Amino acid sequence: MSGGRGEERQETLDRFGEAVNMTAGELEKWLETDQAQEVGQKNGSGESTGHASGRRIVELLRTKKADLSDDDLAHMRKVVGYVHRHTEQRPQGDVTDTPWRYSLMNWGHDPEK
Repeated sequence: MSGGRGEERQETLDRFGEAVNMTAGELEKWLETDQAQEVGQKNGSGESTGHASGRRIVELLRTKKADLSDDDLAHMRKVVGYVHRHTEQRPQGDVTDTPWRYSLMNWGHDPEK
């Protein structure tokens, strides 16, 4: 098995880079909005899963690739899966001001970009 881990790691980084189309700064600013905080399934702390994920994504975007842990890569794969699943559920019509778009944006993906 020559370098399989390296290839798998790079594939995760590539797929994450495709799924997350917001910069750390854009995402951080978005997460402060009321819209970002109103959507998604809430956990016990009152923060939605997506909003918590968004905060983690900001950290991941600001981390050097070489410093990413296996746990970080696992979260990146979770983000990719969520973005792909949720994108397939796109509602009809203009999605600009919809919970569907806001939810995706919490996960670092703006479908309007």
